[in-house]
Amino acid sequence: MNHTKGGLVIFTANSHPSSRELGKRIAERLGVELGKVQVYQEANRETRVQIQESVRGKDVFVIQTVSKDVNTTIMEMLILVYACRTSCAKSITGVLPYFPYSKQCKMRKRGSIVSKLIASMMCKAGLTHLITMDLHQKEIQGFFNIPVDNLRASPFLLQYIQEEIPDYRNAVIVAKSPASAKRAQSFAERLRLGIAVIHGEAQDAESDQVDGRHSPPTVKTTGAIHPSMEIPLLIPKEKPPITVVGDVGGRIAIIVDDIIDDVDSFVAAAETLKERGAYKIFIMATHGILSCDAPRFIEESAIDEVVVTNTIPHELQKLQCPKIKTVDISMILSEAIRRIHNGESMSYLFRNIGVDD
Repeated sequence: MNHTKGGLVIFTANSHPSSRELGKRIAERLGVELGKVQVYQEANRETRVQIQESVRGKDVFVIQTVSKDVNTTIMEMLILVYACRTSCAKSITGVLPYFPYSKQCKMRKRGSIVSKLIASMMCKAGLTHLITMDLHQKEIQGFFNIPVDNLRASPFLLQYIQEEIPDYRNAVIVAKSPASAKRAQSFAERLRLGIAVIHGEAQDAESDQVDGRHSPPTVKTTGAIHPSMEIPLLIPKEKPPITVVGDVGGRIAIIVDDIIDDVDSFVAAAETLKERGAYKIFIMATHGILSCDAPRFIEESAIDEVVVTNTIPHELQKLQCPKIKTVDISMILSEAIRRIHNGESMSYLFRNIGVDD
């Protein structure tokens, strides 16, 4: 059964077989077939795209999941979007469940805000709308000059907790750092559970030492600054001993976050919670990047289960670590596509979601 009006075309790129699998699930829910397109690498590693059906005057949706080769993933999407634009598509919506380079959304010393660059490239290629999920920072939406729908995976993760953790009423939601407290509070309020916060872990990504506040150098130079205008120096931070604010003794600890990539901080948090008396430890995250030896570290750790969505392919990681479980979010992506194509309101997909969620 076709649930959409005519003129809808769904393309998937070639970054990973799971990208096409996610595209098939979405197309089946919408009652359409995937569009015909060839995306491949030539011998010199250049990406070539050949659209094999007419898209003139149609609403095109390009589904792309981020593979291990993230730069090729980005180029595939940019070239496919540009090909649709030059083929006179009416509109081109990118469906990018995980926005690449989203962690590089702040200035670090003499670096750059790479996510702003990626956003500009996508808009320049011809993107007219973007559907994504759980941006690392919601402010990334401001990097685009096109509409951005930042969907939430929390309803699916909350459903998993309620249905797959039999004694979840005896659980406590844990933020592995104070920066994650808002997300943990949102989960705790919806599940009517308590909250705990781990304080004292290394804050390398958010520390003042890397955000450029110490530039220019603090070395005094003769005559450079007027004596009455000397800039006072900040007292350097000293990491306190690790403490857990909240009671986790005899409880199930559920750590929530948006991205799980380098699992060292999660493993350290799990060990701390075990020492404080937690008897089961779950990790719930939207994007399971799980780079390098992450599956092995999880398998050897005190973590009982890691639950992520299929915004990023992780089938290989699941083979290496049975503790990794997957939640399917194709339903909300297909509904977002249907509503955009039919010109319906998107507010239904954001019901009960607050500004801070």
